[in-house]
Amino acid sequence: MSREKLDPQNMYKSIFDFPDQIEKAVEIGKNIGLRKPYSKVNKIVLAGMGGSAVGGDLLSLALRNHVSVPFFVSRNYTLPNWVDENSLVICSSYSGNTEETLSAFNEARSKNAAIIGITTGGILSSWLKEYDCDEITITRGLQPRAAVGFSMIPMMFLIRKILKIDLDLKSILEETRNELLEKRNTYSKMDSQNPVYSLAQKIYKKCVIIYGETGATDKLAIRLKGQLCENSKMLAFVNEIPEMNHNEIVGWENNPDLFTHLVVLWLVDSNGHIRNLERVKITQSILDKLPVEQYTVHLKGKSFIDRIFHSIHYGDWLSYWCAFLHQTDPTPVDKINFLKKALES
Repeated sequence: MSREKLDPQNMYKSIFDFPDQIEKAVEIGKNIGLRKPYSKVNKIVLAGMGGSAVGGDLLSLALRNHVSVPFFVSRNYTLPNWVDENSLVICSSYSGNTEETLSAFNEARSKNAAIIGITTGGILSSWLKEYDCDEITITRGLQPRAAVGFSMIPMMFLIRKILKIDLDLKSILEETRNELLEKRNTYSKMDSQNPVYSLAQKIYKKCVIIYGETGATDKLAIRLKGQLCENSKMLAFVNEIPEMNHNEIVGWENNPDLFTHLVVLWLVDSNGHIRNLERVKITQSILDKLPVEQYTVHLKGKSFIDRIFHSIHYGDWLSYWCAFLHQTDPTPVDKINFLKKALES
């Protein structure tokens, strides 16, 4: 089946347009206007699920050396007990109808926390207006997982504004966009010169285990896992160094007949912690003795923010090409939709 017939809702275009999404998201971020004061905020919670929560994860990673207050991503109906009147709760829901996020909104109100919403509309937007909360409206019409730039970049500008961070996000992201414009011309081609397509050919028949590094590539590993599950309809699992060295590494012993059905992807940033980089090498050498394939994906880019966005784009294409090789439409998420309808009954 041709790519066009396999992908009638054009996930291909959504991924191809990611550099353009960055440009549009920067414009939204630059033009954020806040009516409420947030000078008393001493901790921040991002309440979201799925792609919206991943946007918060990646934001915390991108601004890891700049955020001066605790930043926590909450994937639940409830908020941490420590949320109070000095907390900012950012409710992020692309559709505006995510029930866990709406529940968190109500709890934030009961705790007298400051609330800002980021959404395309829905119930969340109406509640933000009803309770006079600041709102960031982002571009609609995409699958939430394909809108990570809209879920992430305006929040980066928001956090910079509230915490008065001295960081030229516009220039950094413009350079990132220009680099991705070149990368997409390679990653979008179905040929042997495309390293992403070549990797997809090696992994698409396997169960993928992704290992990242805490504080460096861990959130990127979570993003990639989600994309393989949703776009490729493949099982994927994730863990991180150094924690997996204290338990999971021992699990690579029994049930060896399963190992040939697994593949390990390592997400590595050369600027990671020197001891963790050493742990990666040693752990790879241990797994080399087993009948399991391993591949390393090195983050590329001048700045850490560059490398984050390159990894997102690389992983999105990897999941797309795995879907294509499975002859699977990457867009529908039937099991999620079934679950939502079952919860409504």
